[in-house]
Amino acid sequence: MSFFGVECVRKKERELERKLRANDREYNLSFKYATNAIKTSKYNPFSFLPLNLFEQFQRIANAYFLFLLVLQVIPQISSLSWFTTVVPLVLVLTVTAAKDATDDINRHRSDNQVNNRKVQVLIDRKLRSEKWMDVQVGDIIKLENNQFVTADLMLLSSSEPLNLVYIETAELDGETNLKVRQALPVTGDLGEDVEKLADFNGEVRCEPPNNRLDRFTGTLNFAGQKYPLDNEKVLLRGCTLRNTEWCFGLVLFGGPETKLMQNCGKSTFKRTSIDRLMNVLVLCIFGFLAFMCSILAIGNCFWELNEGAQFTAFLPRQDGNDAPFSAFLTFWSYVIILNTVVPISLYVSVEIIRLGNSFYIDWDRKMYHARNDTPAEARTTTLNEELGQIKYVFSDKTGTLTQNIMTFNKCTINGKSYGDVFDYSGQRLEVTEHTEAVDFSFNSLADPRFVFHDHALVEAVKLENPEVHGFFRLLALCHTVMAEEKREGELFYLAQSPDEGALVTAARNFGFVFRSRTPDSVSIVEMGQQRSYELLAILDFNNVRKRMSVIVRSPAGKLSLYCKGADTIIYERLHCSCSKLMDVTTEHLNEFAGEGLRTLALAYKDLDEEYFKQWKQRHHEVSTSLEDREGKLDELYEEIEKDLLLLGATAIEDKLQDGVPQTIEQLAKADIKIWVLTGDKQETAENIGYSCNLLREEMNEVFVVSGNSPEDVRQELRNALTAMKPEEDSACLPERTLGKRAKPLADEAVNGEYGLVINGHSLAYALERSAELDFLRAACMCKAVICCRVTPLQKAQVVELVKKYKQAVTLAIGDGANDVSMIKAAHIGVGISGQEGMQAVLSSDYSFAQFRFLQRLLLVHGRWSYLRMCKFLRYFFYKNFTFTFVHFWYAFFCGFSAQTVYDEWFITLYNLVYTALPVLGMSLFDQDVNDAWSFQHPQLYVPGQLNLYFSKKAFFKCALHSCYSSLVLFFIPYAAVHDTVRDDGKDVADYQSFALLTQTCLLFAVTIQLGLEMSYWTAVNTFFVLGSLAMYFAVTFTMYSNGMFLMLPSAFSFIGTARNSLNQPNIWLTVLLTSILCVLPVVTYRFLFIQLCPSINDKVMFKVRQAKATPPPPPRRTRIRRTSSRRSGYAFSHAQGYGDLVTSGRFLRRPALSRSSGLAHAGRTTTGFSPMGRSAGYSPTGRPQNAKVADVEVTSLQMYRTIRDPAL
Repeated sequence: MSFFGVECVRKKERELERKLRANDREYNLSFKYATNAIKTSKYNPFSFLPLNLFEQFQRIANAYFLFLLVLQVIPQISSLSWFTTVVPLVLVLTVTAAKDATDDINRHRSDNQVNNRKVQVLIDRKLRSEKWMDVQVGDIIKLENNQFVTADLMLLSSSEPLNLVYIETAELDGETNLKVRQALPVTGDLGEDVEKLADFNGEVRCEPPNNRLDRFTGTLNFAGQKYPLDNEKVLLRGCTLRNTEWCFGLVLFGGPETKLMQNCGKSTFKRTSIDRLMNVLVLCIFGFLAFMCSILAIGNCFWELNEGAQFTAFLPRQDGNDAPFSAFLTFWSYVIILNTVVPISLYVSVEIIRLGNSFYIDWDRKMYHARNDTPAEARTTTLNEELGQIKYVFSDKTGTLTQNIMTFNKCTINGKSYGDVFDYSGQRLEVTEHTEAVDFSFNSLADPRFVFHDHALVEAVKLENPEVHGFFRLLALCHTVMAEEKREGELFYLAQSPDEGALVTAARNFGFVFRSRTPDSVSIVEMGQQRSYELLAILDFNNVRKRMSVIVRSPAGKLSLYCKGADTIIYERLHCSCSKLMDVTTEHLNEFAGEGLRTLALAYKDLDEEYFKQWKQRHHEVSTSLEDREGKLDELYEEIEKDLLLLGATAIEDKLQDGVPQTIEQLAKADIKIWVLTGDKQETAENIGYSCNLLREEMNEVFVVSGNSPEDVRQELRNALTAMKPEEDSACLPERTLGKRAKPLADEAVNGEYGLVINGHSLAYALERSAELDFLRAACMCKAVICCRVTPLQKAQVVELVKKYKQAVTLAIGDGANDVSMIKAAHIGVGISGQEGMQAVLSSDYSFAQFRFLQRLLLVHGRWSYLRMCKFLRYFFYKNFTFTFVHFWYAFFCGFSAQTVYDEWFITLYNLVYTALPVLGMSLFDQDVNDAWSFQHPQLYVPGQLNLYFSKKAFFKCALHSCYSSLVLFFIPYAAVHDTVRDDGKDVADYQSFALLTQTCLLFAVTIQLGLEMSYWTAVNTFFVLGSLAMYFAVTFTMYSNGMFLMLPSAFSFIGTARNSLNQPNIWLTVLLTSILCVLPVVTYRFLFIQLCPSINDKVMFKVRQAKATPPPPPRRTRIRRTSSRRSGYAFSHAQGYGDLVTSGRFLRRPALSRSSGLAHAGRTTTGFSPMGRSAGYSPTGRPQNAKVADVEVTSLQMYRTIRDPAL
């Protein structure tokens, strides 16, 4: 670290492999690995002033004003006082520095809070409490339950059997379901013995620091043996230890080298498209300023040569001041006088407007999420107007579109559908919060959070319908869920997916309660009766089989196989006697899929004892074989899973966040394209795509790109292009110019609506240079794009690709560390702060709790901010160009002497006092239509995407308008006072009277123009406009008074001008005439434009005027139903289960509680749950969603103990 806080970057060889030795700091220090301290701040007390000033003067405008200040202190050049520049410049620098200092102080506090956390470190054979920042690579540390993981660790040992630990990765990926990690047996034997751990000297060789969250490769050398290390042996910084009493880990990466910090990437300074356009325009203005000054300097040279000799009698020249030198001085004098084309107050005003519009976002109660007590937050103040120009939205899925909560909504059993609610006339009712829920009080072990509304299903259970009982018995037996019972009746389930937990919870509430399991048995309570089923085999789920089965023996000795899986897979294995039931069930499945529910078919068969004995023997032989074990097992499974009898199907809702379909529909109407970039499987992402209206059955086609080679992917993309635009050669792509920036890709219109789904491995090929344009063209022609199984890096690459070839503004929204690179790559990053993962929020520009707030952020706040900023810039350039051009015309009448046409005090106060508040009022309060109309007409958003409100063309129009106005404002007053006398016959054609008349005309003209620009008048706006005019007259009469002249004659030389001029009728007639002539072309143009080709804004504003009141409330939104033949298969997205762990000889089991045999004696759950609203579903962590860390309920296997099969 240098003195000024800038990190000294030493050129060192890139790390290719990490080597470290446990408990050997001296050895590890030789590699100069990063410590565990993090630093996100930019300054320290010594470096702040020089670094901040250096950064601020890198802005062209600030450097320009500093240059002007230097010119103004040169007496031969300046005709203006130095304070006209130094006061606003110092003000701007001070305000910006204060803002930067505040931001950096907050970063320092955040860094210190994290770096000073305490953790136990093994040093000199003792556990010592050390600060996080003092932890080094190679240290062994001890973590306890609910602690954050300090650094990237290799797990050594834990308090749990089999050395398992349970972690929550919400900070990394936004998912709240617990994940399991397991230590190597060789290190697990170290336990918590400090002496053994201190003697551990294993050497690790692993990959260098990188940002891949899902992959880790390395080896451990210990006691002469080499052991492989993978992601399952590693705990990453940002995770939280859950339901594990303690664990020990070896530090592999610290601080900035951890995967969490590597994913944060480098913070880039984001600038809006208006900022970038402004830079170009400011450079053009500087060029134009130089051009004007050159003309006036040349004019001065000619005037000095032709007319100057006549004035030397009373204006003698200094020695050596000939005409060319006078022209040179005049050039710089006019640079100072005409500098108001780019006034410094422009930048002050822009910052104030952005700050004000940011506060509107922070204060918006309609973006406040009461359940989490989470308001919306504008974490940056520099990007507000960019929110009104978004064309592409890149969204994560889990935790962003969905809540990651599954609810059991419907089912079909033996051809009868359950789950809908009907009235007395047989009409289906919409299920709402007020719909009566089923009473599960008959079941004291029911989960109070589970909500179901169809009473018919409970009645069928109570009537002991055999098919219904068989259905729920299957759900209670066929799974790999683990149960934990902390107290009698308080059950918690740990499932490898939320779907599994939701199904087992449903069975629990309908009277079939999964209670516990051992490696060879499953205990359930069936309608109050305790039963234990012998577990003979688990045929576990995987992505190829898309189903799972269990083989059990009932207490009565009956052998049965229960199977659940994707309906297409199960149907292939059904007995021919089920054909009629299949048809009815298929109809129900189509209805469920049409509602976006995830479906699962259930079937069973009874097994012959003799056949099963033979099968079991073959199964044992295959399980112990070394060659093609998986293939042989699949053949065995296929053999026994046939001739099944269909029981029915389940329908689970993967709960979307509130308002997601409506939000996506609104954004689509605003011509915003939404791409979902998710790490989930293709089928899961497709299911969500359909349920949230991103993909629709009405689409002409949804293309699926899943090629396994570059050629296949390229061909699939070109097939899609041909299908969308058959008349065009898809090989015709935009050309690349060598060494130059990529040529922008124009939008292409297609007939019909299309969708595109692409897998992660295919996306890798699609992003290659040879295929990226094919991919981008195909994707941009589609209404919706879903990228599945993508890595964090690929998410950023997709965003960068769109930014590179499309002249469009992008927004990325996510909630986990795996979204950070995407959030930072996009023009605007939005973090979802409602989940426990906050890493995305910390890297975002805006944050709120729910995806639905995005439509308000864009369609209301974004559109208003963009509209206000564009109006502000158009008007600001107009009033300043008009002000400045009058100087230019006056130069031809003052001998190019660089004399100002206005009073010096008017020049100083024009932008700071007289015109500052009215334009700020417009820029903070103006709106064309209110928020309700903005939602009713999302098309109002489109002009922002097309840059229609402010562009180079709009700027050129503004300059022409200013040129015309300046001609009117100079020559009309000039003609009006030329050869004119007062009422009393005295002359009024003096310089001071002309200056006063011109500046008064100017102020009235620009104020009336402001009134024409304003669409929404408020009391504040009116006060600002009228108050500024009143302030002008008050200040003018004060400064032109006798008293001010007597105090400072040199500063207040316009003595008596105001009272002598403004009492003349012809002066006010001149003001009126110039005002009318200035606004007449504008009024005429707008009238003709609205009549002949009105814009969308004009049409909607006309509707508003016709309504003369707030619009009626929008129609009640009904549940969106789709008719679909598409399966929404849960089984396609289910993860591989704990089958191997369940059936292993070593098994986790909690010490048995004394249980009664009947439900009536079991205690009802009271403290373990809290109601979750309308359809409180299964929470993967077994605890209320969004609960505080301190309230986390234990949901794990940690209370289970090792049981060894006596037969082994």
